[in-house]
Amino acid sequence: MRARRSPLARAVRNVRSGRMQKALSAVTAASTVPLTFEIYLEHYKGSFGDKWEWVPIALAPAVVAAGAAGVVSERAARTWLPLTSGLYGACGLLGTVLHGRGVQRRPGGFREPTYNLVMGPPLLAPGSLGLIGAMGILAAIARRER
Repeated sequence: MRARRSPLARAVRNVRSGRMQKALSAVTAASTVPLTFEIYLEHYKGSFGDKWEWVPIALAPAVVAAGAAGVVSERAARTWLPLTSGLYGACGLLGTVLHGRGVQRRPGGFREPTYNLVMGPPLLAPGSLGLIGAMGILAAIARRER
């Protein structure tokens, strides 16, 4: 007769064997929600001056839905989640370029870093989208938990 393992022991065994698909799908979906709220607030403060500021907000529902679907369906985790996460990550890369351009356009540009990097658009903030996108793509590669 096989001894029953605790949920913690099972989780540790799954992580050690690279079985993290459900967990990564869930974390991708869960972390997208507060990040999107923060993006909305920051872009709202800037009056959504550029139409590209809407893109991460528009992509978020698809990423959350794909992440939640990836928790219950291996097929969704291997198809929809990497697609939406890849778009979200690409949005983060584009955002980093656009934020850099925003800093450059301020009086003094990068020659006045003590002012423009603090008061201008946050240069590395869009990288958060890239990290969430990478988690979603990694979920597609990881094996499913037992």
